[in-house]
Amino acid sequence: LRWAVGSGVNITFKILFNDAVAMTGGQHHEGNLTVDMIARQVAAEGAQKIVIVTDEPDKYPSDMAWPHGLTIKSRDALEPVQRELAAIPGTTVLIYDQTCAAEKRRRRKRWLYPDPDKRVFINERVCEGCGDCGVASNCVSVQPVETEFGRKRTIDQSSCNKDFSCVDGFCPAFVTVHGARPKRVEMKAEIATDFPPLPEPDIPRLGARPYGILVAGVGGTGVVTIGAILGMAAHLEGKGCGSVDMAGLAQKGGTVYSHIKIAAKPDDIHAISISAGGADLVLGCDLVVSGAAKVLAAIRSRETGVIVNTAEIYPGDFTRNADFSVPTARIEQAIRQAAGEGAVFWDATGSATALFGTAIATNMFLLGLAWQRGFVPLAEASLLGAIELNGEAVEMNKMAFLWGRRAAFAPDRVSGILARAKKPAEARRMSATLAETIERRTAELTAYQNAAYAEKYRALVAKVEAADRAHMGSATELTEAVARNLFKLMAAKDEFEVARLYSDGVFAEQMAAAFDGDTRLQFHLAPPILGRTNAKGEPVKMAFGAWMMPIFKLLAAAKILRGTPLDIFGRAPERRMERQLRTDYEALVEEIVAGLNPDNHVLAVALAAIPEKIRGFGHVKLRHIEAAKAEEQALLMQFRTAPAPVRLAAE
Repeated sequence: LRWAVGSGVNITFKILFNDAVAMTGGQHHEGNLTVDMIARQVAAEGAQKIVIVTDEPDKYPSDMAWPHGLTIKSRDALEPVQRELAAIPGTTVLIYDQTCAAEKRRRRKRWLYPDPDKRVFINERVCEGCGDCGVASNCVSVQPVETEFGRKRTIDQSSCNKDFSCVDGFCPAFVTVHGARPKRVEMKAEIATDFPPLPEPDIPRLGARPYGILVAGVGGTGVVTIGAILGMAAHLEGKGCGSVDMAGLAQKGGTVYSHIKIAAKPDDIHAISISAGGADLVLGCDLVVSGAAKVLAAIRSRETGVIVNTAEIYPGDFTRNADFSVPTARIEQAIRQAAGEGAVFWDATGSATALFGTAIATNMFLLGLAWQRGFVPLAEASLLGAIELNGEAVEMNKMAFLWGRRAAFAPDRVSGILARAKKPAEARRMSATLAETIERRTAELTAYQNAAYAEKYRALVAKVEAADRAHMGSATELTEAVARNLFKLMAAKDEFEVARLYSDGVFAEQMAAAFDGDTRLQFHLAPPILGRTNAKGEPVKMAFGAWMMPIFKLLAAAKILRGTPLDIFGRAPERRMERQLRTDYEALVEEIVAGLNPDNHVLAVALAAIPEKIRGFGHVKLRHIEAAKAEEQALLMQFRTAPAPVRLAAE
């Protein structure tokens, strides 16, 4: 910075003050620097302008000794501040002051940092699955959820850092809930007690060679805690234990490996890191990490116990690619090839969430499963004692360990119990048949507008189905594509529909199922009539209180105005565009039906599925439309120029 000042270059230095050396595990940085010390130092070096951007502009004491001319801005103003500093000749400095979100979460668990009484909730029915929330937050707690009406988004409350930047995604589906705590599922007494006694497993005997355990998972889910529990349990039994945690980046969601060696006495342990073929147990807390090459290499085929959590926890790639999918089948196949058929796969995350209302109990559930299968060389009493000494959610962790044991002993029975506890919401229940797909969408369109509107949908789908069966027999791919995508365009989420999806009672039921407590809601919306925009000219969201619910009800009732001269929203460019998309798609479907034959059926299905790629609201939706229309034109050209099928004389 001193050289930049001396040479007179036009440059802006950006200094991140995140309160920790977060790249290597959240240690305190040396020197006890503070934001005001950094500001005074860069001012003394000759910086022309200094701006502090922070998530809490009001947190600084009034008597703090700032250098002359310094300004403090909210992090929402980051981009305008950067543009302002870029236009100032000479050396300028932007100090971004915000404690590392992952470090906040660690400290909150130890009661060392304030825990805001606030959570984020996504109304899945409003969500369009565009992924803009992931782009805005780059947070792996924003996870996908597959529903009847497409892939949506949900917040993993167990891992949420409470950064709240996901709310900035341009979508009206985000609600912040104040005064709420995630609902803990209370198991019925007969389910919790009416279970056969569990037999004691054969615990592995420790010989001259240490027993190697490799725990593989992601940061922020308690992988390191499992190593600590095993180490303390070994200590309680007077055995030797060594562990090393390879956490890589400290970012929540990053890969974490815990290498653990347990021996009859400490002197028997010479190296802790588990080498190729050196694992006696692989505890796979995350499916993707469990399929990594270094984990597979540690397995001895048909000897190593392998217990893997099958829950699809999406990595950071998902925040950048809304269509990213975990190759579950391929990963499981790779693990089976390395371990043999003895590998155990279980949705431990789903089980823990159904039983306790949080995924934090996942790894302890897996440990109980591994212990009951005879893969942990420690006594149950020692493990439970270690859980008590750890002092964190003791009863829940003990119960999670017990339910893991039960899953190992009676998997079918536990699966049945969990299936009853995890009844999916109606929107998440998938249609079993094409007829059900059509019926559910017909009912939705009736609620959206009226029965006549829904009948238009049914009539066009029936026309496609007749053409599909005439040319392809029992194949219904084209009908399914049209049934889903015509509905998507006919049920465009305008102001009336968003209001209906908040006020028809389903949202209230979802909130009641997700949270306990005296909740207070805040909606994050960008009403077009207010017209606030950012530096890019894009609409800016604002927060609205619970008083919006009566307004939602009034708007929902006013849906009868949709498409009439009294529709004040219908004249907006986005609404006109949505009507045009629907009209264009109806014309496209008619063209497909008229020109359909067995040779162009695949092209027809691809064309009919194009609206799947139109997602989001406002400027986000416009970007998707541009890309989708370009792809549609390319496919349509192929469809129109494809040669007609050759008919033989005998035909």
